[in-house]
Amino acid sequence: MRKIIVDKDSRVTIAANWAITAILIGCAAYFIKNLFILTPIILFLLAFAFFVFWFHRVPDRDTPAGDTRLVTSVADGKIVIVDRVYEKEYFKDDRIQVSIYMDFFDVHTNFWPMDGEISYYKYHPGKYWLAFLPKASEKNEHSSTVIRNDHGEVLFKQIAGTFARRIVCYSKEGMAVERGKQCGIIKFGSRIDMYFPLDTDIKVKEGDFTRACETVIAELK
Repeated sequence: MRKIIVDKDSRVTIAANWAITAILIGCAAYFIKNLFILTPIILFLLAFAFFVFWFHRVPDRDTPAGDTRLVTSVADGKIVIVDRVYEKEYFKDDRIQVSIYMDFFDVHTNFWPMDGEISYYKYHPGKYWLAFLPKASEKNEHSSTVIRNDHGEVLFKQIAGTFARRIVCYSKEGMAVERGKQCGIIKFGSRIDMYFPLDTDIKVKEGDFTRACETVIAELK
C-alpha cells in the first residue's frame, strides 16, 4: 500500500485546520447535549478536516520514463481548451494552447511536465475570476514557467481561481527539472494553461480527463 504524502508547504495549514476542528468539536460537545444534533455536527467537522488533508496530498504516480519529447500533464483535471492562439507573454507568436481545469475535488498538487531547464519564470498578481473563463488566463493571479530541452520549449501557467487564493511554484530560472517531480500547488480550485509549438503532436482533446504525471499531453518534434 502506498503511503499518503502531503504537500510540504501545506503542513501548517493542515495542522491549524485540525486544531480548529478539535476546538469546535470540544465547544459543540460542551454546549450541545442532544446527541441527535451533536453527532452530525461532529461528523461534518471531521469530514471537512479530512477533506482539507486529502486536498493537499501529493499522489504517488507512475511517470513515463525515457523519451524526453513527451510532455505529461501538470495537474489532474479536465481538458477545457485545445486551440491555436497567439501567446504574447514569452513566445510572441502562435502556439497550441491546452488548458486543464481543476475542480474543487481534484488533486491540486502540480508536477513538472517534462525534463529540461527553466528558461523563464514570472509571477503575475491579478484578479480571481472563475478559472474556466477565457479571461482568467491573463487577468487572474498566475505564474508563468518555460521549460527548455533539446526538443523545444513549453510554457505553462498556474492560474488561481475564485477560491484558489494562493499559488506555490518552485520555479527558478536556470534550474534543472525532472518530469513527474512536484513543481508546486494551487490551493482550492484553479487551472493550468500549456503552450506548445505548432508542429507538436497533441495527444488529448477537449473533454478528456487528465492525471498529473501519467497522462501524455503532447509529443514534441
